[in-house]
Amino acid sequence: MNMGIGIDVGSTTTKGVMLDSTGKVVAKSLMLTGASAVQAVEKTLKNISSSSKIDLNGIPVISTGYGRARVELAEKSVTEITCHSVGVHHINPDIRLLVDVGGQDSKAIRIGPSGRPEDFELNDKCSAGTGRFLEVMARVLEVSIDDLGPLALQSKKPSSISSTCTVFAESEVIGHIGAGESAADIAAGVHVSMVSKISALSKRVGVKEPVCVTGGVALNPAFRHHLSNQLGVELWVPEEPQLTGALGAAVIALEKHG
Repeated sequence: MNMGIGIDVGSTTTKGVMLDSTGKVVAKSLMLTGASAVQAVEKTLKNISSSSKIDLNGIPVISTGYGRARVELAEKSVTEITCHSVGVHHINPDIRLLVDVGGQDSKAIRIGPSGRPEDFELNDKCSAGTGRFLEVMARVLEVSIDDLGPLALQSKKPSSISSTCTVFAESEVIGHIGAGESAADIAAGVHVSMVSKISALSKRVGVKEPVCVTGGVALNPAFRHHLSNQLGVELWVPEEPQLTGALGAAVIALEKHG
């Protein structure tokens, strides 16, 4: 049976997916990238081989993500824009707009009927619209990143955070804390501020339903809530939103093998 492997080396996590010829996921891996992308890739491939009990020799590998050049076994590197589009299309062919928010960048992609990207907007110059922004604010509020979203949903009146720069927004958050505003209201303001940037990306591409959200930030309930409100649409989230880039790379690898 033909197989295909996709490796997505992100700034925060490294993901791997292996598909069989029917498009079924045979094995998958998700781990922190850490200080060495090369080591993360090696461990990812070992995890896939171990969980599938399959020798990976001869199976085509496609890489994507910011560290895609570090995947020495890859036959080819493919952009994240294409891999995320293909991955989401593989799971849900009806999706027409994809919003992907990772640790260091965010992107809005309009997906065509074939599953390939038709247009996109990318934010990779400013951390205000990324997972990193939330990490910084969680630290200032002294809560875990996993608790930040649920905390924000407790708010009845989100704090106003006007800056679109992480450094200045952090100063605003500190000011709100000093003024005695609740942690829930500040956390909600953080999410509203972040989502406004991502909403603008999405609107420039064109909001067309169904809309899918992927990346680690897709697991954050406050992010989903405020993005849905700002776009005026319901959001669809895959069961494992962090794996769509690797999944798309695996689909492309399988096509190459076929």
